[in-house]
Amino acid sequence: MPEYKQFPLADTAEGLTEADILTWHVKPGDEVTVNQIVVEVETAKAAVELPIPWAGVVTELLVEPGQTVEVGTPILTIDVDPGGSAPATSGNNGSAAAEPAAEEEMKPLVGYGAKAVATKRRARKEPEGAQPVPSAPAPVSAPPAPAPEPEPVRGGQVPLAKPPVRKLAKDLGVDLRALAGSAEGGVITREDVRRAAEGPVTSAASSQPAEPAGYDPGTRERRVPIKGVRKMTAQAMVQSKFTAPHVTEFLTVDVTPMMELRERLKANRAFAGVKLTPLAFAAKAVCMAAKRTPDVNAVWDEENREIVYKDYVHLGIAAATPRGLVVPKLHDADAMSLTELAGALEQLTATARAGKTTPAEMLNGTFTISNIGVFGIDTGTPIINPGESAILALGTIRDTPWVVDGEVVVRKVMQLSLSFDHRVVDGQQGSEFLSDVGALLGDPAMAITF
Repeated sequence: MPEYKQFPLADTAEGLTEADILTWHVKPGDEVTVNQIVVEVETAKAAVELPIPWAGVVTELLVEPGQTVEVGTPILTIDVDPGGSAPATSGNNGSAAAEPAAEEEMKPLVGYGAKAVATKRRARKEPEGAQPVPSAPAPVSAPPAPAPEPEPVRGGQVPLAKPPVRKLAKDLGVDLRALAGSAEGGVITREDVRRAAEGPVTSAASSQPAEPAGYDPGTRERRVPIKGVRKMTAQAMVQSKFTAPHVTEFLTVDVTPMMELRERLKANRAFAGVKLTPLAFAAKAVCMAAKRTPDVNAVWDEENREIVYKDYVHLGIAAATPRGLVVPKLHDADAMSLTELAGALEQLTATARAGKTTPAEMLNGTFTISNIGVFGIDTGTPIINPGESAILALGTIRDTPWVVDGEVVVRKVMQLSLSFDHRVVDGQQGSEFLSDVGALLGDPAMAITF
């Protein structure tokens, strides 16, 4: 007879309590194998793909994309014995007596181990002519209460689209449920969304043009729930701004020598195929300067009333992504050469923009760089990331009149701004660090003196 198990939303080992369901990779009736990716969720730090620890047949998806779910809440039901070969026993969740050993082997998997959390879900409409999908028993003894019907979805399935495509559709007011994806497996692409946005888009339930989610035509306002990355960023910035006393200092630097060195290095075979950016030079300068001024790489430990000095630099790079601002880290950046830093930065930014940064890559930073210059901005007063004591903002590089040897000439000039926690970093230490970074960017040959 069928044996049902419910797959809980995973604790992704980052201390989070909830996540948003982004994309289902399976539907009722699909066969799945052990460790197969079944769902993509968005936590407050990253988009994470979750594998399932059992093989079997999916019988029910318990939550819809866009819903916020607490960790441990069942989100999917699977029949692990669709052939009915295992004898039924009276165990938890209807599990067979032969399963515990196999389940013990699965415990290291992300997402293993449900906790007793009541699941509130809506019944799913089956497509016309389809066979009814059997409902699995609830993880608790009480039968589930009847719930309201969900909004209909095309073909009874969840639209297949990546998070950036979903955001584009939301921004353009396109209903993904009304689209047929052109990519392999019916996945909806950006081009599908843009084509649909050029004309009226109708949903499966209405012939009226779709409005952007949360839009009220009466007030001409759009309301978007605060969750995911935006929620985490807001909480972190408020905590930092009103906990750490911020001081910001500014320095204008002639980086012409750095830009000239950059051009020469492009012809060097050691840098062949490497995208060498000013950010890579800044990252190297920060790591070198932090060794001379370790205060900027320390942290205030309020609970233990200690200042913790780090003998390593886990360098955070603020990146604008379709999901919002994220700060992935280059762990042990101080041990990397300029070539290694350039390659790691290129990979880090590409991964962040694709929404594939893992939770582990978002943790344990010691210092952050915010490259606001890519937006044409000269300077700013960045807010320190919680758990760190300083952040450096890089302004855009401009051709600027500059006095050299008593004459005004055109030079490549940029502005640096350093915000630091005045509990940890005194004005002297902050000034010395910023001066060192400026010296290394203004004359890379200074590195041999460090």
